[in-house]
Amino acid sequence: MPRHEAFQGSLPLLVLKILSRRGPLHGYGITLRIHEATEEVLRVEEGSLYPALHRMEEAGWITATWTITGNKRRARVYEITSQGRERLDTDERRWVAVNAAVLRALKHA
Repeated sequence: MPRHEAFQGSLPLLVLKILSRRGPLHGYGITLRIHEATEEVLRVEEGSLYPALHRMEEAGWITATWTITGNKRRARVYEITSQGRERLDTDERRWVAVNAAVLRALKHA
């Protein structure tokens, strides 16, 4: 699968959106949801996801807690915070506006 450079900057937005809709998820669940939601176009590698989750946690956008999964494995579960919801609203509006502008430019270039 080719790497999508533009996607890298959108990873926090996608993670926040998924957590806001799906509730608490572990990292693997987040990667699966991104892959499914984008109809297998985007794939997140662990080397990109976990540093992004760490930065988002440091920023106060998400919290992480350790839990035991159904198959008896330890996993960190991530949940969006109220500050993360505010960030999601801001970033989503900005992304929609920029995307619309790029589409207009592509049509009229």
